[in-house]
Amino acid sequence: MTDNKAGGLLGIARRAGLLSAGHDAALGAIQNGSASLCLLASDASERLQTEMERAAARFSPNAATVRGAFTMQELGKTIGAKPTAVLTVNDAGFAARIQDHIGRE
Repeated sequence: MTDNKAGGLLGIARRAGLLSAGHDAALGAIQNGSASLCLLASDASERLQTEMERAAARFSPNAATVRGAFTMQELGKTIGAKPTAVLTVNDAGFAARIQDHIGRE
């Protein structure tokens, strides 16, 4: 797992209602332009990772996509849910802070 602060920020963002977890919710956030960061689990399928990266490039070009910072188990545990392969952070401030901490790995 990456920096504990990144996980803590994800938990806060979840409680604030600023995350979209799972394929359909994350894809919806990307398509409507609300996603600022897309996190893909390291053990997510290659097909899912490619689909999300293409959607982000098409609908949310300013949204960063990060692969492999967490596993599906870690993402689920961090946000207090079942394992998930993809989630989006729908707030630019939280997204920037989370990216900073993921980059310090």
